[in-house]
Amino acid sequence: MKRANVRPHLATLLAVFAAACAQDTSPPTSRSLTAPSLAAADRSDDNGNPNGPFTYAVIGDFPYGPVKRAEMPFLVDLINADPAVERVLHAGDIKAGSAADCSDAYFQDIRQQFDRFDDPLVYTPGDNEWTDCHVALKNNGLYLPTERLDKVRQIFFPIPGRTMGVHADDVVSQAQVDPANAAYVENVMWERSKVVFASLNITGSNDDTAPWTSSPPKTSPPELPGPVSTWNAQLAQQPLEIAARQRANFAWLDRVFANAHSDSRAVVLLVQADMWDGTLATRSTTISAYDDMVIKIGQLAAAYGKPVLLIEGDSHIFRIDQPYSPSSPLFALHPNTPVATNVTRLVMNGSSSPTEYVRLTIDPKPTKGGDFFTFVEVPLNR
Repeated sequence: MKRANVRPHLATLLAVFAAACAQDTSPPTSRSLTAPSLAAADRSDDNGNPNGPFTYAVIGDFPYGPVKRAEMPFLVDLINADPAVERVLHAGDIKAGSAADCSDAYFQDIRQQFDRFDDPLVYTPGDNEWTDCHVALKNNGLYLPTERLDKVRQIFFPIPGRTMGVHADDVVSQAQVDPANAAYVENVMWERSKVVFASLNITGSNDDTAPWTSSPPKTSPPELPGPVSTWNAQLAQQPLEIAARQRANFAWLDRVFANAHSDSRAVVLLVQADMWDGTLATRSTTISAYDDMVIKIGQLAAAYGKPVLLIEGDSHIFRIDQPYSPSSPLFALHPNTPVATNVTRLVMNGSSSPTEYVRLTIDPKPTKGGDFFTFVEVPLNR
């Protein structure tokens, strides 16, 4: 837990946002252009050096089930006690995908734990807390997924452009600067030492293309927003949700890399889905919906040319790899994948894997031969 100068300041990047919005005559959203600039999270290290290394704690796919939920306060305490950490990133999935509570009460319980983090917490939603909440076979209830996503936004993102945590910080939310995609309050961006960070709602379950359910129940459960007679109308919302979210994510990615200006040093993207968690034999039902997103990220990263870190959850096994390198076994999983050897991917442990956090240290100006990104697994039970 590092305390440093966190005073927001204006930067030319806010002018970029303002110019983009000047073409739109829609009413301004909450906090809109009075929000802090993308550089709001800029800090100096303990020696007053704004270009020095800094460290974030990264977690995801946690807590899964009663045992992991019981461990959560101890993991929060462990991260709070780390003197190097100055921000926490959660890559989504705050519950198991099957036989797990999707209720408001459960979300509020997790929010209370998130509020215990001493440092600012940035969270992006996972599929388990919304897309999987309408699938009868998964025994999570029969909620309408879009209604659950709205509830996630209400509980975890009540103030656009504000993180969670005891020492919450300002970020830039898509809801503040992109009227056409103002619903996507969960997509946020900030800058630290000329490294641009962004979260995007890219979710598991093949980006929500896995069917919400197959057949209607015989009676209407209390969580179902409407009688059984509206079942098919509810299911018809799924392709509309997918298309709208993809448009918002593409627009946000364009903004991210547009704001990773010439003197920026790196880009870090936080998403929930493991977009390579499949095989050529199974890709049609596991990862095919990510094809366009994989191409989009690769093209933008290749044009950017500087280090890009893609943080993903979803598959629950810690790994570091380079999926945009032709030598990677992942490269062929998506047709027309661009070559972007400057992209590194981090996937965290989650679910039933050992409980831990990843200490991500970024050195914006590494010494010759040094690493821009370093990763250390810190287990709860040492």
